[in-house]
Amino acid sequence: METRGIEQMFDFQRLPNDRFILLLLLLYSPVGLCLMLLRIFIGVHVFLVSCALPDSIVRRFIVRIMCSVLGLHVRQNSPRLRDKTARLYISNHVTHFDHNVINLLTSCNTPLLEGPVGFLCWARGFMELGQGVGSRTELTETLRRYCSSPNTLPLLLFPEEDTTNGRTGLLKFSSWPFSVSDSVQPVALLVKRPFIALNTPESSWLKELLWTFFVPFTVYHVRWLPPLSKEDDESHLEFASKVQELLATKLGVISTQITKADKAEHIKRKRHTAAQTAHSSKNGFNDLGARPRTVAQGFLGTSAGAEDSRVARMVQQVKEVLPDVPLSVITRDLLQTNCVDTTITNLLEHADQFSSEAAVSTPSAPAKPAASSSLSVMASTPNLKLPNLLGDHPQTDT
Repeated sequence: METRGIEQMFDFQRLPNDRFILLLLLLYSPVGLCLMLLRIFIGVHVFLVSCALPDSIVRRFIVRIMCSVLGLHVRQNSPRLRDKTARLYISNHVTHFDHNVINLLTSCNTPLLEGPVGFLCWARGFMELGQGVGSRTELTETLRRYCSSPNTLPLLLFPEEDTTNGRTGLLKFSSWPFSVSDSVQPVALLVKRPFIALNTPESSWLKELLWTFFVPFTVYHVRWLPPLSKEDDESHLEFASKVQELLATKLGVISTQITKADKAEHIKRKRHTAAQTAHSSKNGFNDLGARPRTVAQGFLGTSAGAEDSRVARMVQQVKEVLPDVPLSVITRDLLQTNCVDTTITNLLEHADQFSSEAAVSTPSAPAKPAASSSLSVMASTPNLKLPNLLGDHPQTDT
């Protein structure tokens, strides 16, 4: 599993760490609760109005104004770049309401890939695909037929297939959305709000809606990018990577190879670690969240359960990067961090100490260059492509 930088791509806690901002949030809480109750009442009327009015520019304008009262402020950049003949919009994914926000600017349909169908699916603004769409191949074929039908609204798809915090990087784009159409319109979505995180993993859309009503405002910046077409000799995967790079550049983030499955696995490990920590604290164990372990020289060759095997693989990864660090030190830090990258960072801060210890234990060995550990880390870093951050800040057209 790709773990480098995964902690920075998601907010695993809702409240801020800064004490001053936390104090401001505490003082704002009574106002926020009153706003939330008022906006729930107004939100029902917004839903009824959106259902009663036919789909038109007048309806979108009225609902957009009413959503401003709910704290959802939508701004768009470069609206002239939006291609009215485009059949497929491709956007990054930040919140549970991204499709609703873009729908306030232009009519489009977003299929519900996971979750219950029926009234709730329709009420949230998703398009039902019907029964019998089980595999990705069937889904792609269904959407391709939809796009080829005349007089149908454009599709809006999120190739990341899951949300991020929108500040650090993009999840790896799946290739199947790009097999729906050979021409796409990229949409860069930037979301900002005060006090609290935009989303947290495993939080339902209903909780996110209540938090949206609680905060004073949430600002969505929608930036339209020029349409892109797939080259004749270009695969769907290459086309997906090209669009991902373009969106990452415009958003000022990095383009990663972290997938939705990697995010789910990381959340599972964090949940497991938290459960171990709670259980160990309850039974009077140390702060590592597990019983103390001693690692012998032959630890890497033993098989003492799935957990020990996983730790052994992580120890081996760190040992390849930092060969001068003792195995016991690596294992002790891994039991605390449960992350290879964090452990490497922690041990690099004490690299000089380990180098001096290694030199004392083997005086006849030739001295290693001081920068060997740093070079090893650089060599092991994945090919995360950093975007060329553009200095342009386009004017905002509201």
